[in-house]
Amino acid sequence: MRPSLSGLLTGLATVAALLLAAPAAHAADPPLRDLATAKNKVIGTAVTGSKLTGTYGEIAGREFNWLTPGNAMKWGSVEPTRGNFNWTEADQIVDFAEAHDQDVRGHTLVWHSQNPSWLDNGTWTPAQLSQLMNDHIALEVGRYKGRLAAWDVVNEPFNEDGTYRQTLWYNGLGADYIAQALTAARAADPAAKLYINDYNVEGVNAKSTALYNLVRDLKARGVPIDGVGLQAHLILGQVPSTLQQNIQRFADLGVDVAITELDIRMQLPSTAAKLAQQRTEYDAVVKACVAVARCTGVTVWGFTDSDSWIPDTFPGQGAATPYDENYAPKPAYYGIATALGGTVTEPPVPTGCSAVYSVPNQWNTGFTGQVTISCAAGSSLSSWRVAWTFGAGQQVGQAWNANCVQTGTAVSCSNASWNGSVPSGGSVSFGFNGTWSGSNPVPTVTLG
Repeated sequence: MRPSLSGLLTGLATVAALLLAAPAAHAADPPLRDLATAKNKVIGTAVTGSKLTGTYGEIAGREFNWLTPGNAMKWGSVEPTRGNFNWTEADQIVDFAEAHDQDVRGHTLVWHSQNPSWLDNGTWTPAQLSQLMNDHIALEVGRYKGRLAAWDVVNEPFNEDGTYRQTLWYNGLGADYIAQALTAARAADPAAKLYINDYNVEGVNAKSTALYNLVRDLKARGVPIDGVGLQAHLILGQVPSTLQQNIQRFADLGVDVAITELDIRMQLPSTAAKLAQQRTEYDAVVKACVAVARCTGVTVWGFTDSDSWIPDTFPGQGAATPYDENYAPKPAYYGIATALGGTVTEPPVPTGCSAVYSVPNQWNTGFTGQVTISCAAGSSLSSWRVAWTFGAGQQVGQAWNANCVQTGTAVSCSNASWNGSVPSGGSVSFGFNGTWSGSNPVPTVTLG
């Protein structure tokens, strides 16, 4: 263990602890699309066309101002056998969007997955493959010319290490298939915004850096590229701390950025503590977008757990969306709302409960932080959440007895499932390891 510097930078900041209770009635709150519009952002959802009736349709139309077809516009859906097309669900979604004053994000034109078997299993020369791609883009984008605001033209071109994914397109046409697809899409609809979309590129890492370098190169060559899509299929407790930094660096290239497929999955069963942490993380992701002018907005990948892809793909995980299976808004919904500037009325915190932040141990570039939540006699808590902003670039690492999320300089911590109850006259505490450089001032702790 590193030696303790006695008394070094021990600080106290008293703050009322936050009691996590049920938010105010959903019907009384402004819809998310109104909150997003006030921030000059969009809020979208992926939808299933056949479900756009009843409660599902009512929520999709009321809360969101962008729609993405979850599957209806993928090549395997629209041309399952060569030369035979099925536009029924795609048309249904576009018609619904226009009836509800919504924009549509087309998804997706060139991908390695969900292609028709005749395409994947064919033997094509480069010239044939090039023609197939050009014809598909011209047909599909041309069909909706003037009706769609944006397209995910190329989907998931990279491996995790930043190398190009070995796909039908890359193997047949080389890396320039991406430029070819973007050029074809621009020709088919000059007004639509054209994106490259990928997952695990939310933070600064090898994969996102490869995408950054590609976009920089495309722009230098004059290839039409308007934006990048960060899918953001995230895991509870693993929201990248460099998300806002990463959004900003793409924006600095002169392109838009959209969070295109947000969900935050957890190990089931869900608990109050997990849902509270999920709320904090939805809030943090949306705030990272709000903070960057060229981040156009956020799309959730399905707004209800009953329409989520997660349980089938990741057995034992789920509860990833802002609404539960019965269409009731979850804490995550209110995390989105507050990140967009909305307010959520919650019961007052009991007076007599407070939190104390201290730095009991520090060395070289590391330190241990501790927060103790206490309640005086006559007050108690069943759960809690505290937050602060680091002023000198400190970073939270591993935490214990709490779920902590850092986005940029903002830190928010909520109780672990076994550590939420603070009895009258009692206390609980949590700790974390952190890093610092230059200085490690004590932050001012506020309600999360």
